[in-house]
Amino acid sequence: MYQELLTGLLNGDIRSLARCISLVENEAAGYESILEQLPGNNHTKVVGVTGPPGAGKSTLVNALITSLLEADKSVAIIAVDPSSPFNFGALLGDRIRMGQHFNHPKVFIRSMASRGALGGLSPKIIEVSDLVKAAGFDYLFIETVGVGQSEVEVAGVADTTVVVVVPEAGDEIQTMKAGLMEIADIFVVNKADREQADIFAKNLRLLAHTKHQPGGWEIPVIKSVAIQNTGITDIIHAVDAHHKAVTGQHQRQLILLADRAYQLIQHKRMKDINKQLLMSEIQQLLEQNSFNLYRYINESVVSRKGVSRKGAKKNKGA
Repeated sequence: MYQELLTGLLNGDIRSLARCISLVENEAAGYESILEQLPGNNHTKVVGVTGPPGAGKSTLVNALITSLLEADKSVAIIAVDPSSPFNFGALLGDRIRMGQHFNHPKVFIRSMASRGALGGLSPKIIEVSDLVKAAGFDYLFIETVGVGQSEVEVAGVADTTVVVVVPEAGDEIQTMKAGLMEIADIFVVNKADREQADIFAKNLRLLAHTKHQPGGWEIPVIKSVAIQNTGITDIIHAVDAHHKAVTGQHQRQLILLADRAYQLIQHKRMKDINKQLLMSEIQQLLEQNSFNLYRYINESVVSRKGVSRKGAKKNKGA
């Protein structure tokens, strides 16, 4: 069955893609086999769209979809929503906001829950992105949760990171410098029909030009009014130009792949950590008046390594 799903996925079958994503998200038996058989793909342009709440990211992505479909391109969107604190499912569902494109044969939209991930992304975003790329889409947009500058994780997943801001963010540039402002490949000043938009865009350009980018890429600052489809074509041209500029940059590709490998290894090693078990152990120590957080962590790491090593030796002996 999994081989049939993989074949369908590689042939661009939307249903096969959706089922493969569900298998990966739920870590169903055999999902790793599918991932290990995925081919490399440098064709799909992976674009991260991030920025503070209220910047109009969903409206902007919706406008980009419309423009790309007019150019006969295929588009996939992964919209990462905040999680419900009760069932960890997606709380908002960006597919509602992009409803006009939902049934289009060249569009695939998937909402994913962040499930408490601090960087604004879902823990399975890397694997899901690779599945979408294997399906052969021209563009993949990853729209992150609007939680501010902690969204820097997207830079390790996307080939091009678009940071969307609004004119009112002018006073916040200094505080944003260490976060979102440092990961941008393209700045978009959305809702540029508002007052002070020109001044804000000018100041942003001055800031952008002080940043050193690999390959001599000069970070563009593009004004847009997404709800009126203004500036959308300029954004697409900038994405295409950036993708062309970074393609073949071995060092950048190495950094991105190493970052993705690090995240996946980290997740895999944390997989067996059970929060309820931690609470139970900590409760017992508290009742004994012998709890020290740092001693507990060190002892816990050592004991879990010991269990892992014993299991490995046992399996090796078998």
